[in-house]
Amino acid sequence: MNDRVPRDEPCFTIGVVARMVDLHPQTLRNYEQLGLVVPRRTEGNIRLYSQREVERLHKINRLTQELGVNLAGVEIILRMTEQIEDLQTQLSSLEADQGSRRM
Repeated sequence: MNDRVPRDEPCFTIGVVARMVDLHPQTLRNYEQLGLVVPRRTEGNIRLYSQREVERLHKINRLTQELGVNLAGVEIILRMTEQIEDLQTQLSSLEADQGSRRM
């Protein structure tokens, strides 16, 4: 049986995530306000982050702290990265379609 939690499953509270990525909870709230991360909310309005969002926060932290990119630049980089990933997925799908038609 697979006990792994899906990467998109929201399961970490803001305090846990803040410790995981070594950022202050207020910084995480700021990133949410800017739209860089979008944690889900419980019925009690508690933020819950997924593993995918934790990975995104690590990337944001690396861009800002290690590379000196400002948040506007981070937003552009993240958006372009997502677009590239979407295009790669589309290309793989087209290649698979072409491969199945040749058979």
